[in-house]
Amino acid sequence: MVKPSKVQSEELARLRDFVIEVMMAMEVWSEQQLTKLTEIDLGVLRKNATQRHGVTRWRRGIRKPTNPEQVDVIDIHPRLLSTEWMPYAAWVLHHEFVHALGYTAHDSTFRSLEALWPSQESSMMGSNFTEMLRKERATWLWFCTTCKKEYPRQKPGKGRYLCRICRTVLKDVPNNPSQ
Repeated sequence: MVKPSKVQSEELARLRDFVIEVMMAMEVWSEQQLTKLTEIDLGVLRKNATQRHGVTRWRRGIRKPTNPEQVDVIDIHPRLLSTEWMPYAAWVLHHEFVHALGYTAHDSTFRSLEALWPSQESSMMGSNFTEMLRKERATWLWFCTTCKKEYPRQKPGKGRYLCRICRTVLKDVPNNPSQ
């Protein structure tokens, strides 16, 4: 677990207050349930995480989690705590709060509760966030000369892979994000 900095902790607290305020307007949650969410510790994921944007971590020994008191911490990707990604950060924290309220499976009930978040645009930012993280960490871009699609990767493909869209052999291009 990574400890958040003072600035990150302040940002997480503001984010939590905002998300709970929005959830108060949703008729499915009681004030008692949402008050329990304020007691959950918030943290940050490792900055090099590319797959996870948020995670609810349950206390050790909990076999079937059902309520916020059983949550150890909710971690959010530290890059989400920026102005650019804040709408998506709010959606991610809402998603994790739904887990904390006992909906652990990504089933139809969970998805319907998740869909109550008022901003549909913010829920759609996830793929762009993942793509940005992957591109920053990639050493190579596998590039399609036909459709111009880029696939960020750690190793060169050496002509062994085809574009998922147009089936053209992908070209290796060094990725130099700092230049």
